[in-house]
Amino acid sequence: MPNTPDQALQQEWHTLQNHHEQHERNALLIKLAAVALAAASPLALPIWSAASLLLVLWLQEGILRTSQSRLGERILRIEQVLRAAAPAAACQLHSEWLAGRPGTAGLLAEYVKNALRPTVAFPYVPLLLLTGLLALAG
Repeated sequence: MPNTPDQALQQEWHTLQNHHEQHERNALLIKLAAVALAAASPLALPIWSAASLLLVLWLQEGILRTSQSRLGERILRIEQVLRAAAPAAACQLHSEWLAGRPGTAGLLAEYVKNALRPTVAFPYVPLLLLTGLLALAG
């Protein structure tokens, strides 16, 4: 049990941060399921069924991201309280990111830069090539 209010807030921050990261992993699993569904659907499902299931997965990720956003808002409030208590307070990940967040163009450039990393681009380039080849063959 935490001894001080700051310790209680830090414990809450760590718990929420772990949940925030778990939501990120779950979103990745949803995306992987969508890729698997898209890859298997020409062989196993009518197009309307595959499209319906993809919409359900998309909506499910939207629900998950909404919950993640709420966790992020609480994390930011905790960080604000901790920052007011000490000039170099711990648990400031989200506040510092928000303070240094680039504008829309900068954020889009950051997304593109990260998307072009080989470890991120790897599954998508082969999937796009395969999809193109299947479209040409069909």
